[in-house]
Amino acid sequence: MTNGSAIQVRGLRKVFPGGVEAVSGVDFDVRPGEVFSLLGPNGAGKSTTIGMLTGTVAPTGGNARLAGFDVATEPLAARRISSVLFQDPVADRPLTGRRNLEIHARLWGVPVRQIAGRLEEIVEAFALAELIDRPVGTYSGGERRRLEIARALVSQPAVLFLDEPTVGLDPRIRLELLDVIARLRNRSEMTILLTTHYLDEAERLSDRIAIMRDGRIVASGSSAELIAALGDQLLELRVHGDPGASLASLARAGIAGRDAFAVGSTLIVPAHDRGADEVRAAVVSTGADVLSAVQRRTTLDDVYLWLTGDDLAEAA
Repeated sequence: MTNGSAIQVRGLRKVFPGGVEAVSGVDFDVRPGEVFSLLGPNGAGKSTTIGMLTGTVAPTGGNARLAGFDVATEPLAARRISSVLFQDPVADRPLTGRRNLEIHARLWGVPVRQIAGRLEEIVEAFALAELIDRPVGTYSGGERRRLEIARALVSQPAVLFLDEPTVGLDPRIRLELLDVIARLRNRSEMTILLTTHYLDEAERLSDRIAIMRDGRIVASGSSAELIAALGDQLLELRVHGDPGASLASLARAGIAGRDAFAVGSTLIVPAHDRGADEVRAAVVSTGADVLSAVQRRTTLDDVYLWLTGDDLAEAA
């Protein structure tokens, strides 16, 4: 470990041909046994970051270490103690689940005498007994994803990367897979770095969350800490007309700060220490045509939309 971190990232950058900067100098640490999530819209740099940490994308600058091993200068050592579940399926469909696991175990250097016992543990832990000797091509999407998580664990990695593990799955299968991941984190000291578009996944599984935008980490902390940045309560206003102009008007009146934002025709205004009635009255006094106004508790979705959308200055 490096300074007590299972994953340590400093100034990590990636510039693709043509000058496209996908990751712009990110810094973060993940503690041993922690589940850490990267959230952000498409193009935010999540998968590129995972690619650099797993050795499939060469960094342009900065450095990253897994359990103390530099991923650029000690790639074999870093790969030996880590594993990854990519977005796209990688299991060999004509082969059985068992054969896929055996091949992966051999590739990752699991001693031959230990493979059978390791597979038995994996099959039991992931309820694969009825599937394991069938060709993977006959599996459903959820069954295949379950096998691929099991495959990633055959080498008993210290660090596991889950890159959009539930993408494309129907809601029921997604929830079943989340249960599998939750059981995994509860029974293991493994460090997990998760990327996802689903905020409920991050909130359910993670100890800490980092939100990325335009290749940068714009906020990080526990779910509760991130929500606290907007305050416990907010006012959701649906307005007629240009929401950007309404936000600018509210800003000039001192009602909306930089933590107010628009989503379509809806304005989100954190209440902070003001009562909802006070905020509503102040909004009406600006001449804004308010179609509806609802006070509610702040959620992680609100924080995500605030940090990854247009800010007040851009709206004005």
